[in-house]
Amino acid sequence: MAKLSKADVQDRLAGMLDISKSQAGEFIDGLAELATKELQSNGEFVLHGLGKLEKRHRASRQGRNPATGETITIAAKNAVGFKAAKQLKDAVN
Repeated sequence: MAKLSKADVQDRLAGMLDISKSQAGEFIDGLAELATKELQSNGEFVLHGLGKLEKRHRASRQGRNPATGETITIAAKNAVGFKAAKQLKDAVN
């Protein structure tokens, strides 16, 4: 299965919306910037029909160094999770 690169997405989006490739690229960059800002300020970003990006807190936990087997503490951090919309799930099945 081939993965789409940003250039591939730009080409397809430009064709679908009858806009230039540079405009499609600006749209993709703007959408990514908007999603980032919303995650930082509100903790989630929703695209209806596609899904929701949400900020999730991961607590610190114990792990192992695979090279030495030594027990280490993995620090707490925030991560981004994705939850697919029902419409997307139904379309894939």
